[in-house]
Amino acid sequence: MEIIPSLPYDIGLECLIRVPYNNFSSVTSVCRNWKLQIELPEFWRRRRATGFTNRVILMAQARIDPKIKVGSFKYSAFPVYRLTLYEPETGYWAELPPVPGISDGLPMFCQLVGVGLNLVVMGGWNPITWVPSKDVYIYNFVSATWRRGAEMPGCRRSFFGCGSDSERTVYIAGGHDEEKNALKSAMAYDVARDEWALMPDMASERDECKCAYYQGKFHVIGGYDTSMQGRFETSAESFDVSTWQWDKVNEHFFDSATCPRTCVEGGDGNLYLCRDGDVLALGKSTWQVVTALPAEVRNIDFVTSWRGKILITGSKGFNEPHNTYVLDLQNYKWTKMDTPVKFSGHVQSGCCLEM
Repeated sequence: MEIIPSLPYDIGLECLIRVPYNNFSSVTSVCRNWKLQIELPEFWRRRRATGFTNRVILMAQARIDPKIKVGSFKYSAFPVYRLTLYEPETGYWAELPPVPGISDGLPMFCQLVGVGLNLVVMGGWNPITWVPSKDVYIYNFVSATWRRGAEMPGCRRSFFGCGSDSERTVYIAGGHDEEKNALKSAMAYDVARDEWALMPDMASERDECKCAYYQGKFHVIGGYDTSMQGRFETSAESFDVSTWQWDKVNEHFFDSATCPRTCVEGGDGNLYLCRDGDVLALGKSTWQVVTALPAEVRNIDFVTSWRGKILITGSKGFNEPHNTYVLDLQNYKWTKMDTPVKFSGHVQSGCCLEM
């Protein structure tokens, strides 16, 4: 079957593989066969193998007024959040189309997760009523459209952790209910089927935990139980997707009580953490300092990673502009990224997609 008339199939496929991700919606509307090709898993495996994918950082970021001078509360104490996109390899910044039906900005403390060619936005608090939301929204980068997903089952959950296998499933765990009782429950969401499945409970309640998916397991790091109320624990536990069971709890994942918010897997199989002005890497059993944080981002908002790079956003202090830096994990060198003023607002959550 020809992909492009009068060209051999392989050459037509090579042309299609090189199409930038932000042109997918236009390309798929031109030809049904092109749409079918782009939606095939093999197309993406080949695109990734040949090096034509783009790393895209997606963030729930505060909207700011560039006309207001720094020091004049440009960075509001009650910000309105919108979805922004950043390409670290090109320096391109943009704003994504708003979620339909949400006119007051994104829910406060909502979670963003990348799954395949989709961005999943879930949970958070209504920015006007502060009522926790069970809503799920999915933005598809091939069609450039939003759709409503199945609601999160169970109680209205806040400050939960989440992670993705990057293919089709989102895993969430912990958080707390409307009575501020920490939760030990966990769930999996199949984005393609739009279905939720309950997972076995964790061994411990984990409010404000951090989650990551790597090496075939869903890892739930830190957090605290109801009685601790903000005093973080040192433990972590991992869910083996192949056996559908939790592994034995690692009681000494951290060497001291630590907020796990900045903990990420670096795309190199290792875990990293920002703490006390430094970046630490987890060795066989201990955390070791690998480099210092830049002074401009000592107050960290957001951390994500991809293929041996870590991106952080943060500021020096209150009402200061938020800067973006990328750390190369091969030589531990920082690069400051150019951040336009309109994209220098606080980031409450985000993720990385490879397209």
